[in-house]
Amino acid sequence: MFALAVVSQVKKKKMVYNGHRNMKYSGARILIESLIEQGVDTIFGYPGGAVLNIYDELYRYKDRIRHILVSHEQHAAHAADGYARSSGKPGVCLATSGPGATNLVTGIATAFVDSIPVVAITGNVSAPLLGKDSFQEVDIAGITMPIVKHNWIVEDVCDLVKIIREAFVVAKTGRPGPVLIDIPKDISSRICEYHGNSDYYLSANGRAIRLLKKTNRETFTEADIEKAAALIKDSKRPMLYAGGGVIHSGAGAELVKIAELLNAPVALSLMGMGAFPSEHPLYTGLIGMHGSAASNKAVQEADLLIAAGARFSDRVTNSVRRFAHNAKIIHIDIDPAEINKNFAADISIVGDLKVVFGRLIKKIPAKTSSDVKTSFEWNGKIEKWKAQTPKVNKNKADLQPCFVIQETANALGEKAIVVTDTGQHQIWTAQFYPFKRPRSFLSSGGMGTMGYGLGAAAGAKLANPASPVVLFTGDGSFRMNCAEMATLVKYELPVLIVIFNNRALGMLRQWQNFSFDSNYSETDLETRGPDFVKLAAAYGVQGLRAADEPSFLEALEKALPILDSGKPALIEAIIGKDEKVAPMTIKDG
Repeated sequence: MFALAVVSQVKKKKMVYNGHRNMKYSGARILIESLIEQGVDTIFGYPGGAVLNIYDELYRYKDRIRHILVSHEQHAAHAADGYARSSGKPGVCLATSGPGATNLVTGIATAFVDSIPVVAITGNVSAPLLGKDSFQEVDIAGITMPIVKHNWIVEDVCDLVKIIREAFVVAKTGRPGPVLIDIPKDISSRICEYHGNSDYYLSANGRAIRLLKKTNRETFTEADIEKAAALIKDSKRPMLYAGGGVIHSGAGAELVKIAELLNAPVALSLMGMGAFPSEHPLYTGLIGMHGSAASNKAVQEADLLIAAGARFSDRVTNSVRRFAHNAKIIHIDIDPAEINKNFAADISIVGDLKVVFGRLIKKIPAKTSSDVKTSFEWNGKIEKWKAQTPKVNKNKADLQPCFVIQETANALGEKAIVVTDTGQHQIWTAQFYPFKRPRSFLSSGGMGTMGYGLGAAAGAKLANPASPVVLFTGDGSFRMNCAEMATLVKYELPVLIVIFNNRALGMLRQWQNFSFDSNYSETDLETRGPDFVKLAAAYGVQGLRAADEPSFLEALEKALPILDSGKPALIEAIIGKDEKVAPMTIKDG
């Protein structure tokens, strides 16, 4: 994770516009040609002085590559993130120097913690002005060093093609993640000979693959597989704990196969939602602080825990000392840095989950009659725990979050992509939405970024035009991204926005109620406004309001034809101020 800089001078020559290869192109044109070469069809960004050369080329290439103008650079990064999470392809965002570049940082960090392949491109002041406190100059490579897989400062226009090819390889290979390319303004206008489509995978294999070996080392051996298979064979109460790595590796089918072979319960982290179908009888739900009784009790009684593509975060383990204290641990992850970082494993396997699962499946022995009996007893316990779900008070007059989420799921169907911001609504969605497939749940898990949702929803819709997209958000989060309604309207993106309005920062209020004697310090939003329906109208979005079940169903019925017409719609769902997420386990060390 360091910046690369190669210095040389290139004599400026007049650019010739034609369709031939091996011609003299400007850096800006080389950038766009190289992005097209990588299969990029969409860029999310906001113009500024240091990237005007690039925007001039985007204007010329508008029939070949689509630029989406967001309302704030942070949401360009979130939109690229949503595009990537929902499609599996790298998302691309573009910002100018100085504040434009720093506005990307939260979105880059969000992508980094959740292992999302985003290619961030920033402009900077001309190379001779670097390091001189020039207008809108910032060391964005230095700032982002801890939150990218790698970054590059381009100081030679003739290195630009190679750097872009390297950047895409690094972003999407191994454990995915964001990268950043910083392009000084004079580099975008300098001229270099462009060699397009020249075996770019091969040209990237040198330095890019060397960079990858620093963080993506597949080191498992046949002996590791044999040891894991032996532990599995000896276990009586096995359990699977799966995270986002299952989705990144495309190992969902293998996860189902292993679960069924072992007849083992499967719990998911927040980032793993969708990796295992929610209707499957072996599914126990979310694990951790807000996890189900079945997931959390099972992990405490399991004698073997297979952790796949998950990092044992504090929101999952709560107390490392007590978590899975009866179990042997098999930890499978593509990133060696995750092994034994948060939790000690008895056996660790560093490698691609799809490959490792495939090898394990071949080694898992057939069940004996004794195994079947033990498995039956273990799963009988699981079924009893699954029945211990938080009770919904049907007598309450207030609109219930679970009703809103489940009815929305019924209305949108199985192909829907669900996006959340951060807060109570995020956990309710993970608990109550019936996810059935990977890449259908987009949420900021590691960073918990308020304001993530609307940009990510726009990115998801652009990547998946045939799929319904819904954003579940809270009134606190929506205040941070509501300007992106302009983006939805401008590009005719039919996203359904459902705001859980409790007139408070609900999750913080819940913590204040639980741990701070109900001292609601600065979490009450009752008098702050806005009227979300009127705000939506100001942006040209049809807004609807619901305060009970009949009015929500009516609003949902009105929203669907709006979406079918290619327009976004907003439903403000009024819920009780003290509606709580349950369960909530407090960390005890």
